[in-house]
Amino acid sequence: MRALKIAATGMLAQQMRVETISNNLANMNTTGYNARRAEFADLHYQQVTRAGTVNAADGTILPTGVQLGLGVRPASITMMVAQGPLAQTGGDLDLAIEGKGLLEVSLPSGNSAYTRDGGLKLTGDGLIVTSEGHPVVPEITIPSDARSVSINAQGEVYAYFINEVEPELMGSFTLAGFTNEKGLEAIGSNLFLETAASGPALVSAPGEDGLGTLRQGYLESSSVDAVREITELIEAQRGYELNSKVITAADQMLSATTQIR
Repeated sequence: MRALKIAATGMLAQQMRVETISNNLANMNTTGYNARRAEFADLHYQQVTRAGTVNAADGTILPTGVQLGLGVRPASITMMVAQGPLAQTGGDLDLAIEGKGLLEVSLPSGNSAYTRDGGLKLTGDGLIVTSEGHPVVPEITIPSDARSVSINAQGEVYAYFINEVEPELMGSFTLAGFTNEKGLEAIGSNLFLETAASGPALVSAPGEDGLGTLRQGYLESSSVDAVREITELIEAQRGYELNSKVITAADQMLSATTQIR
């Protein structure tokens, strides 16, 4: 009985959907996190009678056929790219990206990764790094005797020193854009890697080539909508229960078959 296997694929699909929703809810307070959505596709069909075949009885063509579906399969888990609300922090090195773009960071392997988490920090040498200690590209170092730091919307970093009226330019942040941002590979710690699906990184100054601008003293909050996630969680739970009822019904039908006298 195909219903057993079909319902099993449905239960596995709803289980994956719940796992995706639970990950979204767990990251409600993660800086720069974008919600994910599980997407599914139907499995291939068993063609019992193909549409358009000739009816042997009178030679007419059948307008429809008999196609038996064999269940559902995961198609993708898509990142829903959306601007999260900005939360004011007042930190000199807290940056929120207003619009498109990601900050580029350098991994210990030497490869580049990308993030929208603008909660930056200073090392003991004054190098600007992420919360995980990855240097921001291009590297910018703040002298230890700087009394404050100012970052404008175009990413220019200025340091103010004691007994000096005019600030000194320390460097400039850049942003990376992608043709298909949803194609980036998430590796955890709010980091993404470039893939063939995302296309190459297009690096430019903030505010140029369609990229967003920077806002100092703010962080981008998660874009997860708790109400929507709870609604989808209820739908997934109901879908799982319905598929389990199909298995129960199929089991009862098989039991009835074995008890025929």
